[in-house]
Amino acid sequence: MAGFGDIVQKAFYLGVGLASYAGEKAGGKLAELRSQVQKLADEMVAKGEMTADEARRFVEDMMKQAQQPPTSGAATDKTPPAEPRRIEILEEDEELTYKEELTEDEDVDGLRAQVLELQEELKRLQRDG
Repeated sequence: MAGFGDIVQKAFYLGVGLASYAGEKAGGKLAELRSQVQKLADEMVAKGEMTADEARRFVEDMMKQAQQPPTSGAATDKTPPAEPRRIEILEEDEELTYKEELTEDEDVDGLRAQVLELQEELKRLQRDG
């Protein structure tokens, strides 16, 4: 039975060690986050977008939010976000048409044919008109 006690003791120590390690990592991440938030606030103060007091409150609010435990999914989150979700456009694809698949020579030949057709129609309209 002593072997089972050793296993339980080792499991307990492993759990304590993991919890301690996770706490240290979380503390490091919070310090890094605070540094980044402070840098952002300093830039906004330098640009005149907020005052020093607003920047201090902004940093404090962000750190409070970071330290709160995350809430679980859709069951508790029924309120709309304070501001719209930002969308980043990575590539600009204006309009995809079949012409993009044609080579440049084919496209030029097609345009020439259209110009000739329009010239012939213009001549016909001038004769008939």
